[in-house]
Parts: sequence; C-alpha cells; structure tokens
Amino acid sequence: MTNYEVMFIIDPMLEDEKKDATVETVQEIINNDGEVSKVDVWGMRKLAYPIQKKNDGYYVVVEFKASSELPKELDRRLKISDHVMRHMIINKDEK
Repeated sequence: MTNYEVMFIIDPMLEDEKKDATVETVQEIINNDGEVSKVDVWGMRKLAYPIQKKNDGYYVVVEFKASSELPKELDRRLKISDHVMRHMIINKDEK
C-alpha cells in the first residue's frame, strides 16, 4: 500500500452539515479500498485566486494508504461532486 494525500476545497456557501457529509463521503470512499491515516480540517481560508466566482473555500486534507487504483476512483468521484470546487491527490512516497 502506498501513502497518499488528498487536499480538497469545499464550496463555502454550503451548510455545515453538507460540508461534514462531504468529508465523511471522501473518508468512506477511501475506507472501501484503503485506510485513512489522518484528517486535517483547515476550515475557511481565502483563495489565492477566485474559483467558480468565490474568494473563500473550506479546506480539508486527508492522508491515507491505498492501492494504486483508489486515487483514480477518488479523483473521478471528486470531479463529479458538486460540493468540491478543487482537489489534488499526491503520492507521498515519491521523492
């Protein structure tokens, strides 16, 4: 299993329950085929540049261990999510 990290920015206009549900959904996707190591909720932050005409975003970072197939599936699911404005998945083992 490889170590990965996903950072995603949730739409700041969502209610707190929907933000929490989005974080839980990402954790469930990871736990289906991997293992969540750490969840770090940064909360509301100002964006460096506007995304979808918004200047703020709700940042979340999740560290996890998984096979090489899981990041592809997670990427696909985050792309089609209406609540996630932007995301990035990195392999922490590569140097």
